[in-house]
Amino acid sequence: KAMCSGKLQTGLLVAGYFIYLLVGAAVFQALERTAEKQEKIAAAQMKEAFLQNFTHLTVAEMEQFMKNLTEAIQNRVYPVGNESQTEDSNWDFSNSFFFAGTVVSTIGYGTLHPKTAGGQIFCVFFALFGIPLNIVFLHRVGKMLSLLCKKLGIFLYEKGMRKKKIKFLTLLFFLATGILVFLCLPSLFFQITEGWSYSEGIYFAFITLSTIGFGDYVVGKQPGRNYFSYYRMLVAIWILFGLAWIALLFNL
Repeated sequence: KAMCSGKLQTGLLVAGYFIYLLVGAAVFQALERTAEKQEKIAAAQMKEAFLQNFTHLTVAEMEQFMKNLTEAIQNRVYPVGNESQTEDSNWDFSNSFFFAGTVVSTIGYGTLHPKTAGGQIFCVFFALFGIPLNIVFLHRVGKMLSLLCKKLGIFLYEKGMRKKKIKFLTLLFFLATGILVFLCLPSLFFQITEGWSYSEGIYFAFITLSTIGFGDYVVGKQPGRNYFSYYRMLVAIWILFGLAWIALLFNL
């Protein structure tokens, strides 16, 4: 019975956690998308005006243009190419979910951030409750993984192995499989999908899973590359389980 209620609790926690992220993603999208669209339209108009008048602009006007352009780029608005840019939103659902995941896991790349007052205030409260929820979630997933670890230990113990040796072997097993599943294989995947070198993939995976999150490399953000639709959502889930694995390593 205890086992059953434990499973139910785990199920509810996992469901609650993902619902929290999904709702958060939807709210961020609702709050930020319109403002972003206006920003993109303004950037396109600015470019248009520049192209019409660039032969006789004063130095001051040129400086102002450079200022506006820099600001647009810092806000992830690239006035390059044609109008289709305004259709691709940084706040589509996959991106918003990815953003919500980086908030609660405290990675915070800094490449995508809320710019509206509503989005910023919501972000404060979302993180306030989301970070503890994330810790509880990681702890629970870590516990489930350590149960697997125990089962492996019991199996080896029944095979007549000494306890010290078992501890060493289970730690080694989790370290090796984790490095393979969370660092080596994803890096290969990033190499193919992002066109990074393998070492860049390893670097990105480590900087992400250690929650340092510089934001110098971020997935799904290279202009002109075609990504499959739920790519960033998949990466967000890889991050969550990678963090649980790291939490378990510290436990072990």
